[in-house]
Amino acid sequence: MLLRILLLLGCLTLAVLGAEDFYKLLGLQKDASEREIKKAYRQLSKKYHPDKNPGDDSAHDKFVAIAEAYDILIDEETRRIYDQYGHEGIQQHKQGGGPRQHHDPFDLFRSFFGGTGHFGHGGGERRGPNMEVRVAVPLRDFYNGRKTEFTVEKQAICSSCEGSGSADGHVETCDLCGGRGVRIVRQQLAPGLFQQVQTHCEKCGGKGKMIKHPCPVCGGSRVVREPETHELHIEKGMPQGVRITYENEADESPDWVAGDLIVHLVETEPRLGQEDHERTDGTFFRRRGKDLFWREVLSLREAWMGDWRRNITHLDGHIVQLSRKRGEVVQPNHVEVIENEGMPVWHQLLENNAEEQYGALHVEYVVVLPDQMEKSMEKDFWNMWEKYRKKSGVVLDKEWGRPEGPIKMPEHDEL
Repeated sequence: MLLRILLLLGCLTLAVLGAEDFYKLLGLQKDASEREIKKAYRQLSKKYHPDKNPGDDSAHDKFVAIAEAYDILIDEETRRIYDQYGHEGIQQHKQGGGPRQHHDPFDLFRSFFGGTGHFGHGGGERRGPNMEVRVAVPLRDFYNGRKTEFTVEKQAICSSCEGSGSADGHVETCDLCGGRGVRIVRQQLAPGLFQQVQTHCEKCGGKGKMIKHPCPVCGGSRVVREPETHELHIEKGMPQGVRITYENEADESPDWVAGDLIVHLVETEPRLGQEDHERTDGTFFRRRGKDLFWREVLSLREAWMGDWRRNITHLDGHIVQLSRKRGEVVQPNHVEVIENEGMPVWHQLLENNAEEQYGALHVEYVVVLPDQMEKSMEKDFWNMWEKYRKKSGVVLDKEWGRPEGPIKMPEHDEL
């Protein structure tokens, strides 16, 4: 019997020593305020909720641990015990029959976000409206893929009063409407003729509840407007305008299960940034589907005589080289297609087990003519062209059979 007790105490000691620090678990400092503790719980509990991580036992364990950490740190007495004696002190406090009992993680979640404590679209619960936002990212993020964050302002359940609207947590049922928020009123239309109509209760304003001491943060409305940051994973080759859904991340209310936050990814206007990777030629590529487009400017000499080379810095920093040998002519508006230098094809558009694929880069050549020349240069060019014109030149009007004067058109009778 003594051996069993010693083994049990040893297991409890190992469990205490192996438990993760509550402050670290919530990502907080030891001097964190009550509001910071509630905010951390709100964010992490949604991130690791089992409904959002089906089949992931580690996420479920994390969800339970986060709820336990919040339950301990939000209470002044248990937080003081934990700060002074750590996990062992909390264990002894529980064994000693402390007045505070551990809450069910899903009940705790429900008190923050309404509903049953679970995410989802079924169950017959009232569901709030969806939110749609546009998030603009540069073309390089669509090309390379990126993990970043974005912030939206939304309606959130007040963490100070946990959605009750009351500073002391005390909410009374309206004695006039019995908590229904509406009353049946009898109105006389004429002598002996009456009509019954349903109207909002004027005492509670249709809420069915009465609060004597409103929460100083939300003013009794139970909700507040606040910014919320979400992680955004941009996958390589995602099409512009793609919709990314964050389940149950829309406006919150104690009266409904939050709807979905729907993000539309759009492309920002190209502009030069401060960092080297923000100042590449690829910054000004234009996208059309899986292909990219670029306009390259050539001088008259380059377009006519060749013997030039260009290095274009792509969106991921690699070099695409353009060139012509001497004597190779480039016609104005000629488009050169370079395979596999376009956008990566989004993995959802590839067939099963297909290797990574890329579109093409279309390079349009624009030839710029000089708007003025030195007198000596103009004379040299003129003499050279006159020599070849007299030797083998043609008059295009005659070559194409164009008339030398106006043509008389046939007359038509009026209708």
